[in-house]
Amino acid sequence: MESDPGDARQHRGRHALHRARAAPHSCESPRRWGVPRRGARHPHRGRRRALRMGCYPVVLELEGRQCLVVGGGAVAERKVEALLEAGARVTVISPTLTPHLASWAHDGKIHLVARAWERGDLAGHALVFVATDDGAVNAEVASEGRRWGVWVNAADDPEHCDFILPSVLRRGTLTVAVSTGGTSPALARAIREELETYFTDDYRVLARLAGEARRALRGSGAPADANAWRRALDPALRRLIAEGREDEARARLLGRLRAGACV
Repeated sequence: MESDPGDARQHRGRHALHRARAAPHSCESPRRWGVPRRGARHPHRGRRRALRMGCYPVVLELEGRQCLVVGGGAVAERKVEALLEAGARVTVISPTLTPHLASWAHDGKIHLVARAWERGDLAGHALVFVATDDGAVNAEVASEGRRWGVWVNAADDPEHCDFILPSVLRRGTLTVAVSTGGTSPALARAIREELETYFTDDYRVLARLAGEARRALRGSGAPADANAWRRALDPALRRLIAEGREDEARARLLGRLRAGACV
């Protein structure tokens, strides 16, 4: 994860994201999303460094999606914890586990496959995280990921990553992600820590009130435009929240948005 210097994640120059005509999703007929035939030279491998500068930032909805973590150590535990918080259905493949991972497996929070990784394990998963210190395993999983069209992130092994994990700051539903494209995890972490002093817990309340106001306006059939929102989310609103005057802040926000929608 880019929040730690030892956890650099770099973009590997992935194949184009258009969906090719897909074969049935089975071990005999792997699903392909623009993946070259087996044995062919990967079309973007030589452009990995150039593409790294143009990484495409997204926020993934993983609720109910199948995700795989290969490994059972401390790094794997952090990946699993974040995936569970995102609502993913997590499978862990490892013959050994940290106490927390063992507890989650015992409680049924994760599905455990208590053995080493084997070919074919990636089938049916949306994302795969490799958290081992074995470079050969990382390479095998990355190769299998290309075959199945599954995106792989390998801890501390940028050469075998299809996506990177930014340094993340959360305040309720507000998420701020900082990435350097994997070039300097320490810088990403430093920037995120600096932002923490600005995005205080008041922003947790602000994000919630903004969500409430948006739903109320949409329900009334009179949503506010971007300019109205920009005017309504002013320093005076944030001061009310900082002073604990949440009801006044809610009324002010809705009032200014409704006035802006009528302009």
